[in-house]
Amino acid sequence: MSSMAPNSTIAAAPLIEAHGITKHYDGFSLDGVDLTVEEGEIVGFVGQNGAGKSTTIKALLGLIELDGGTARVLGTDVHALAHTSAGASAKEHIGVVFDTVSVPGHLRISEIGRMHARAFTGWSQHTFDKLVREFGLEPTKPVKDLSRGMGMKLSLACALSHGARLLILDEATAGLDPMARDEVLDRLREFVAAPGHAVLMSSHITSDLEKIADRVVCIENGRIVFNLIKDEITDEMGVARCRVADFEAVAASGIIPERAIRYRKHDYGIDLLVPDRFAFAERFPTIPVDHMTIDDYLTLTLKGGVR
Repeated sequence: MSSMAPNSTIAAAPLIEAHGITKHYDGFSLDGVDLTVEEGEIVGFVGQNGAGKSTTIKALLGLIELDGGTARVLGTDVHALAHTSAGASAKEHIGVVFDTVSVPGHLRISEIGRMHARAFTGWSQHTFDKLVREFGLEPTKPVKDLSRGMGMKLSLACALSHGARLLILDEATAGLDPMARDEVLDRLREFVAAPGHAVLMSSHITSDLEKIADRVVCIENGRIVFNLIKDEITDEMGVARCRVADFEAVAASGIIPERAIRYRKHDYGIDLLVPDRFAFAERFPTIPVDHMTIDDYLTLTLKGGVR
């Protein structure tokens, strides 16, 4: 007889689960990267160019072999994604958008749908045609004549048309105007609202992540440097705009542990990372403190001074 309580539930396994993944190249290494994406999450993946975002994504898709660590996507080991029939079945449920359109340029948009129908058993031509119309794509237009933004829309239409449970997006909103980016973000919200779905989204446009992400993971020089709930950054933290005397008073007060002080000096003062802007404003009412953006946090974390 089971001892499990009648109303208890078993937590679903993460859709992405990577532990200590390592890949060495001349001059660069992924170094012990841990990354998980749970059901119902949109995880923003950020970092400077060359930090390791695309290498991590390729490793998760089984496009490159790992030198160390383990990773599973939709319950399938990433090595099996590229080499086994079980991996092929798992890939049916992974929608991928890279930062360039990965289909031959001479093909017309209408031909892309027919090509994907041969590649995916769950391909829905109806869904693809509907998205092509809604994204304002011309079915007779060759891929090589698409703008970067239109190419991203085509790639997203393909990713959303074969029954994917997981979307892995590499700069998917790059090249889109603000209204088009909002349209794509709405699609992602609809996607992740369905049971069993999740999104991993790398982007340099952190304002998009502020609108949509549940968590933000940052990689720098091949290592994860932070993994935070997005609202902890944008709703709780702040940037104090200090004069030199203000900064010294805050540092001496102990309200921020010395090892946690991150700041940037500029010509008109010092910007200080504040873990709790509400408590800070109560303690130092004369020092202006603004809400934190993801860009602010990246700058202060990666480039800021350490006390």
